[in-house]
Amino acid sequence: MHKPFFFRLLFLFFSIVAVAQAPKKPTASEIYHDLQKLNFVGSALYIAAHPDDENTRLISYLVNDVHANTVYLSITRGDGGQNLVGPELRELLGVIRTQELLEARKIDGGYQFFTRANDFGYSKNPEETFEFWTKNEVLGDVVMTIRKFRPDIIVNRFDHRSPGSTHGHHTASAMLSLEAFDMADDASKFPKSAAEYGVWKPQRLFFNTSWWFYGSQEKFEKADKSQMVSVETGNYFPTLGLSNGEIASLSRSMHKSQGFGSTGSRGTETEYLELLKGSKPSDNNLFEGINTNWSRLEGGKEIGAILNPLEENFNFKNPSEMLPQLLKAYHLVSNLKDTHWRKIKLEQLKQLILDCGGIFIEAVSEANLVNPNENFKVNVEAVNRGKAEVVLKSLKNSEGKVLWSASEKLPFNEKKNIEIPVSAGNNNPPYSSPYWLNEKGSVGMYTAPEALIGLPETPTLEQLTFEMQFGNATIPFTKDIIYKFNDPVKGEVYRPLDVLPEVTASIPEKVLIFANDEAETVSVIVRAGKDSISGTISLQHPEGWQVAPSQQTFQLDRNGETKTFNFTVTPPSGQSEGFLKPIVNAEGRIFDRELVTIDYEHIPYQSVLLPSEAKVAKIDIQKKGQNIGYINGAGDAIPESLKQIGYSVTTIDPSNISAENLQNFDAIVVGIRAYNTVPELTFAQPALNKYVENGGTLIVQYNTSRGLVTENLAPYELKLSRDRVTDEFSEVKILAPENPVLNTPNKITQTDFEGWVQERGLYFPDEWAKEFTPILGMRDKGEKMTKGSLLVAKYEKGYYIYTGLSFFRELPAGVPGAYRLFANMLSIGK
Repeated sequence: MHKPFFFRLLFLFFSIVAVAQAPKKPTASEIYHDLQKLNFVGSALYIAAHPDDENTRLISYLVNDVHANTVYLSITRGDGGQNLVGPELRELLGVIRTQELLEARKIDGGYQFFTRANDFGYSKNPEETFEFWTKNEVLGDVVMTIRKFRPDIIVNRFDHRSPGSTHGHHTASAMLSLEAFDMADDASKFPKSAAEYGVWKPQRLFFNTSWWFYGSQEKFEKADKSQMVSVETGNYFPTLGLSNGEIASLSRSMHKSQGFGSTGSRGTETEYLELLKGSKPSDNNLFEGINTNWSRLEGGKEIGAILNPLEENFNFKNPSEMLPQLLKAYHLVSNLKDTHWRKIKLEQLKQLILDCGGIFIEAVSEANLVNPNENFKVNVEAVNRGKAEVVLKSLKNSEGKVLWSASEKLPFNEKKNIEIPVSAGNNNPPYSSPYWLNEKGSVGMYTAPEALIGLPETPTLEQLTFEMQFGNATIPFTKDIIYKFNDPVKGEVYRPLDVLPEVTASIPEKVLIFANDEAETVSVIVRAGKDSISGTISLQHPEGWQVAPSQQTFQLDRNGETKTFNFTVTPPSGQSEGFLKPIVNAEGRIFDRELVTIDYEHIPYQSVLLPSEAKVAKIDIQKKGQNIGYINGAGDAIPESLKQIGYSVTTIDPSNISAENLQNFDAIVVGIRAYNTVPELTFAQPALNKYVENGGTLIVQYNTSRGLVTENLAPYELKLSRDRVTDEFSEVKILAPENPVLNTPNKITQTDFEGWVQERGLYFPDEWAKEFTPILGMRDKGEKMTKGSLLVAKYEKGYYIYTGLSFFRELPAGVPGAYRLFANMLSIGK
């Protein structure tokens, strides 16, 4: 790893970088708020399992009320969740949820970090969780975070003593925290991070409890609270115009993919924290007895003597009057012996110097993406909107090379523009893509370069350092090189400058199902990442499959240009599975990645590089019927999957559901969580029932019992529960072997339940009318059998089917048995 890149990692750890967002231009009140944080020398670490687990109200309290440096350590990136904003699942959903957390932290002011644990899906207990997570590696990541961040207090969101009462990941996160608390100050435990960061002993460990963990408010009021501390988190901040509750709701509402939009709360609110380890505070101050003043640090007393009076006598009309004192403090902070706090406080102080000085600096690339080692132009803007004398001495690139050194004074409010050539560095990692996806991991763990473990995202690869002189002080300010453009509707739009490969290739269809022996055309899209690139494209294939031609040549003239190349793929005669992988040979190198972009309003634009491949499966499958109507729910790829096996699929507008509009469909499928997310279904069930009554087949996929738009999901009584089977390998018992859904047109056997991914299913009904026939029985280890995963009922001339089986995961993953069973469901009664 290049040395300057390592320093940028440290910078990323101790600063919140507004990647792809408009630069922060704080008001005087916000500057005052930042000064309060500068004068607090203490840290808190909040630990939970997933994005959206964190208590944003308590995090806001710690940041904005206490002014502590506060980190949320999410053990996973939430890859196993569902997606309410788009079709992305698994790794791509993890990218979205990572960015949602970063946006949440920009609102409440905390920092964000992760471990290498992969959210493999719902887990019923920590024992099951640790079967997939490599516990020692995840524990080592938690210990490293404690040593790196040095929190005075740690707060767990979940109770380590209640396995089986909540998601296994939840309990596991608390258990890991408890172990790490004792290990972090033992150099013999995880010696690598001890050698790099030193050991650390937090003072207190809390469990952020509430009535919810006790089952009711009444039970909580009766509970023993002798080991609890309560804090008031409903405070209002006139300088911000918001209360903690309002800040927390804005932060929580960034979890849009999970539907966590939240309304702000005002008025008094109490949070309870149960002491697990350390000394209990004598009052409700979580940091009671811990020195959080500048005097905590050797040489800090002199710094406090400068900075504390600035807070006490803050001039809201003219914060710039603080600048001379801030510059004086900068010299002292730069010489602190405590390297940990020196890094943190220098970054906070430098930002205050810029803000109080009214200085705006920015580096904008003319291109939105570059290749490693490519030369590109950057437009630098520097404006001194304050009255202090400021000289822009030099500009340096990411590796410390001086690119400009004219030492020009920045006159009051006169914009200085400089165009400079920059050469993209040969970094490690070489590309801007999420670093944890660069190498293939396991079901439960991601693989990451050692120096990047824990970081929320890949550090910006291209930066400029502005060396600026204030009197006798020369201060370096490092800024990401960004890209921006003007949108006619949105105005100024910021995006990251991405470093990406010279060429990428992709197969648009990620699962290709061959239902017979006939050859099919497979398209490969080749995309240029630079001007004028040529080479060859071939298609790596499983043994027994045939691909023609074996190789094709391409020539792309412009960056961003794409061309499609068609290959004829012939399956073997028997059932077979494998992967097709596009291989590009260009400029003497092999390229085997595809570029996926994620573009949502609430998070920065994301460029994700993934291994370029598509699953192919030759399946012995028969089907009846042809025209399928699909009512979209919370987002899944089942319509595309059904088209793969020859069905014609039409999306049904929920507002136009009527018996007349449905009569020409052979079957209608309702998407996942549709009865939770589609308000029109409140009134549509009579028309759907009429469709079944007249001979149609209606398949309803899983919903959650909370937040249903109607309780009448079926023509007969049906009650949803939270029953689920998370073990995708669990034995499936066939309860109704003669039922047509298991026999026509495909004979379903135990073999069809092999190779399932992530889970069997979720939110099964646990009560139903006698007209329903339960088809399958299944259970997780140590639990009783559930029978509600697939229910079939004859209703007049047609069939109603309710299923909690996770077809929304299995079909996009190309699981043969799932396709065969779904085809039977669509074919029933035909």
